Amino acid sequence: MASKKTYKGSKTSLLLTGGGARAAYQVGVLSAITKFIPRNHGIPFPILSGTSAGAINTTALACYASCFHLGVKKLEWIWKNLTCEKIYHSNSSQVFGNLFSGMLATFQADYANRTARSLLNNDPLRGLLNQVMDFKRIDVNILNDYLSSLSVTASNYTTGDSITFFQSASHIKPWHRAKRRGEPAQINSEHLMASAAIPLVFPSVKIRKQHFGDGSIHQLSPLSPPIHLGAKRIFIIGVEQPKEPMHAMENNPHPPTISTIAGHMLDSVFSDTLQSDLERLHRINNTLSLIDEEKRRKKEGLQQIDTFVINPSHDFNAIAAEYYSYLPFGIKMLLRSVGVKNDPESSLLSYLLFDKHFCSHLIKLGFDDAAAKEDEIRAFLSL
Repeated sequence: MASKKTYKGSKTSLLLTGGGARAAYQVGVLSAITKFIPRNHGIPFPILSGTSAGAINTTALACYASCFHLGVKKLEWIWKNLTCEKIYHSNSSQVFGNLFSGMLATFQADYANRTARSLLNNDPLRGLLNQVMDFKRIDVNILNDYLSSLSVTASNYTTGDSITFFQSASHIKPWHRAKRRGEPAQINSEHLMASAAIPLVFPSVKIRKQHFGDGSIHQLSPLSPPIHLGAKRIFIIGVEQPKEPMHAMENNPHPPTISTIAGHMLDSVFSDTLQSDLERLHRINNTLSLIDEEKRRKKEGLQQIDTFVINPSHDFNAIAAEYYSYLPFGIKMLLRSVGVKNDPESSLLSYLLFDKHFCSHLIKLGFDDAAAKEDEIRAFLSL
């Protein structure tokens, strides 16, 4: 049997952003990339960085870094068999019971032992992660050179900093910059729960006596973690969607609903900071190109970072509206109370629709988008 190929020494990183159910799109892109790589190869991205739902996808890949095909296949199977009930409590009694208990909790005394409250209870997600993730394999893959490092970013509600928990070879040191830090950790389900805790929608998570939420909130520099982990090339699967003309809102005479505003806020949290960070990176690369190469080599830290970004070619909101009927009744009632209906006006639906039909559609979209850019992807990854 032929030995599996590792990418030891490679400085290529995979960066997966957040986006709730939209992260199924990332799996489709990865599935297309497996078609460009022999079955006996390890993961072509030895440096993995993820935030929010993207952190869950990258950690799953890290667990199976020795066989990229197997890791993507398992990830695809999970997303294609997903239901809302596997992510959060969704029947009517649970949904409104959670809201009612949250209201009662506001009357508790200050000395009472309080639990984190939110719109939805995502305890089922914790059970799913512990069931499908073998976190011990991450260290094994690092020791066998299939993986260089894995990072998961979460927002510290206590300090307001963006914290990147990373698991890597011993030569990677912690970092401390303005409003962001990198801390070594043994990645487990609590780090993933914290990173994927969409603000207000899912509860915060306590780690080391501090409270954490979705990693996209305070993440002013999404490219920082892979760069600190040694990446020279970063392959980015984003979730910035095009606004399709048929769903434009210019002629809508009504004020935006609460759900529309919430959708805009989530879009800003999950995509705007990445775009601004990419613009900053391109300006720095252009500046470095003006400096003599010999001087750049002498000055540590002055290096050009190459990036490849792939974003969806279709509007997630419009796609989600087609699958509105698959939402559990309790969630429909809850969303209706904040103005979310079966139309593409709000992004909120596309973040919460963890249904296999919607997710399968996004996986196919991701596969098709990546297949259309096969030559560019092959060239960037040197395949």
